Amino acid sequence: MTTPSPALGAGRRSFPDRFLGGVERIGNKLPDPFMLFLILFLVVAVVSTAMAWANVAVTVPGATEETVIKGFFTAEGLSWFTTTLGANYLGFPPLATVLPILLAVGVAEKSGLLSALIRKAFGSAPRWALPYAVGFVGVIGSIMSDAAFVVIPPLAALVFKAAGRHPVAGLLGGFAAAGAGYSTSMLVTSLDALFSGITTAVTETLPNPGSPVNPLSNYFFNFASALVLILLAGFIIDKILEPRLTRQGVPTEETAGEDAGDAGQPGTDAPAPSAAPSPALSATLTPVERRGVAWAVAAGAAVAAVIVVGAVLPDSPWRNEDGGYLPKSPLLSSIVFIVFVLFTVPGLVYGKITGTIASGKDVPRVMGASIKDMSGFLVLAFILGQFIALFNWSGIGNWIAVAGASGLESIGLTGYPAIIGFILLASVLNLFIISGSAMWTLMAAVFVPMFALLGFEPAFIQGAFRVGDSATQILTPLNPYMIVLLTMLRKYEPQAGLGTVIARMLPFTVLFWIAWVAVLTVFFVFGLPMGPGNGIYIDG
Repeated sequence: MTTPSPALGAGRRSFPDRFLGGVERIGNKLPDPFMLFLILFLVVAVVSTAMAWANVAVTVPGATEETVIKGFFTAEGLSWFTTTLGANYLGFPPLATVLPILLAVGVAEKSGLLSALIRKAFGSAPRWALPYAVGFVGVIGSIMSDAAFVVIPPLAALVFKAAGRHPVAGLLGGFAAAGAGYSTSMLVTSLDALFSGITTAVTETLPNPGSPVNPLSNYFFNFASALVLILLAGFIIDKILEPRLTRQGVPTEETAGEDAGDAGQPGTDAPAPSAAPSPALSATLTPVERRGVAWAVAAGAAVAAVIVVGAVLPDSPWRNEDGGYLPKSPLLSSIVFIVFVLFTVPGLVYGKITGTIASGKDVPRVMGASIKDMSGFLVLAFILGQFIALFNWSGIGNWIAVAGASGLESIGLTGYPAIIGFILLASVLNLFIISGSAMWTLMAAVFVPMFALLGFEPAFIQGAFRVGDSATQILTPLNPYMIVLLTMLRKYEPQAGLGTVIARMLPFTVLFWIAWVAVLTVFFVFGLPMGPGNGIYIDG
């Protein structure tokens, strides 16, 4: 932790800088996620055809019949593809869950409610607790999706400076907490819906898919992880990051007129990115905003009360046939609806009081804006849907799962060590594939069936993936928000480069990874449920 930042004028590049430069060069050679999955689709198409011609078949344990591999470039395969292209896209499970939640979050975000809640959380924290407030807001900030990377860091810098603390500690700490803890939250987010949808799409082909996976299937694990990471983020900001910034003499005031500069790594010719928006932010809510927050919270509480009362009634339609809720019930199948109303109603109330939503015509406008922000995902979902559909239809996933499970068993790596290896693989891939949905689509298709054959619940494997998916993304230059952060940082350190950011993010990545794995280990050792109705092992 005492190595000086290599981006602050060191004439000779250190080994870490050379290594990370190599990672960046390799990563830049990867195609974008759409093209990557198009290539993978073609690879599966060719491989499935070759295996079909070779009459390859596999018997999945528990299945009554063997699975015969079907080829894409056959009469059957081409007929299947041309008749199901639209169904493959619209049938992509995340679309049914992510889009409604996006509409609701869009109301809460575009009305200003989410920003106001964040500012209130920051502004009400005492000076000593600010690092932990930043950790709290950052870790649960995934509820704002990618907007968290742009909104939280400058707000954290503002409140740190107002409290007489180092603003760069707030800036970097806010980004690190939001990025390294992106896959977990104390609240149900669109990411939960996205991951569970992908997992469900894979488990549909399994003879024993375990308990159904829904957006709440990792909630207990997420809550415990978020609590640990919040405290750890605050500790790192307070005891490691801020003291080091002070020792290095990093300025606490913005350097006027010197924040343009090159945005890429020193010595590169990468074009400078557009500066992140920097509106006049205030950690103090106006009287109208405070009134709006109060009424929005009251409205959310009222909606929650109605839902709870409706669920606990003896003859509630949300109970299952046995009068309960687990492992499957209309209540658990209504998670998307519940999340939708818990965001939409408070957002509408806040918008009406503050004037950000003046009339009914503003509602579809703000909803449309949220969908527009996710237009890239809608395009990516097209090829993801085709890839998953082909992977499942061809039977290659079953063949890989059986072969992989047999391979793990043959080397004795079938228990928890295999899970750790899986997390390590996800952490490495996360340096190159920034899109969590794209990476989970790729890994779930192989590892969910593989670990299911070894007896692990898909929800548990999904939880393990979240650890590897999140912790390392604040280290990779392929993360576009690293450039946005660098632009903000250069307002204080005009000569800072990506090496500066990476060096300061490293403690968060290492400690978050260790702590998060420790939480997963506790759940595994004690057999704790990952979420309502979802355990560690598949029953039977």
